[in-house]
Parts: sequence; C-alpha cells; structure tokens
Amino acid sequence: MENNTFYNEILTDHNMNPVHKHNIDDANFSLEGVNPSCGDDIVLSLKIEDGIIKDGAYTGDGCAISQASADIMLDLIIGKTVEEARHLGDIFMRMIKGTITDAEREELEEAAVLADVSHMPARVKCAVLGWHTADEIFNGMKN
Repeated sequence: MENNTFYNEILTDHNMNPVHKHNIDDANFSLEGVNPSCGDDIVLSLKIEDGIIKDGAYTGDGCAISQASADIMLDLIIGKTVEEARHLGDIFMRMIKGTITDAEREELEEAAVLADVSHMPARVKCAVLGWHTADEIFNGMKN
C-alpha cells in the first residue's frame, strides 16, 4: 500500500506542478507524439547541442500518466548525452515489460514508480508516449 501511495503522490505532483510543461523557443528538435487509443497528444521539444540534451519541454494534453511520465522523463534526461538518454529509454521500455534488474531500476530514479503500469495494459501506451517521442527524435537526428 505504501508503494501505491508513493506512486500516486509522484504522479499527482508531476501532473499538478509540471516543471517541463511549457514552450522553449530555442529548441532545435520538436516532434508531436499521439496516442490515438486514448487521445493523449504531446509535442516534445529538445535543445540538443554537441550531443547533450541542454533543455527540454512538452506541451499538450492527456491523462495523468502520460503527462507525468513526460515530465519525469525530462527530469531524467536533461543534462545527459543523447546516448545516455537512449540507454535510459531502453531501460524504461524494458521496465514496462518487466525485464530489468534492480540496478537498472535505480538508474531510472523517479521514473521507476511507473513500473506497475505494466500490469495495466490500457495504460502502457500512456506511460511510454514521451519516451517513444524522444526516441523518434533521436532516431531522426543526423549523425
């Protein structure tokens, strides 16, 4: 029960007080991510210089899980290299599938509270929307 309360507190906090839900004027990468099954719609914007994610933000609407997950993801990847962010995204996706180690779970910091979403199949797409959108941005970058 304590973990469920912690999960709810983190999601509520990121929903009611999102740090990264705003526009950034100097973003050099921006992409819309949509979850047609429930209507979640975000635009993820990243400022990436010399392979480092200097800033990031999102706008849009969606359920508590999609919005909180995007905010938590940005907390985690801003300041990291693109490769580090890809690594964290890989761990996050494997966490949702239930296939990570305890050490990998620790790497996800606050994002690890979303592990229980794996038991709610209808909510998985909500939790991974921001992460998928970031991965699409990384895949579309010129090397």
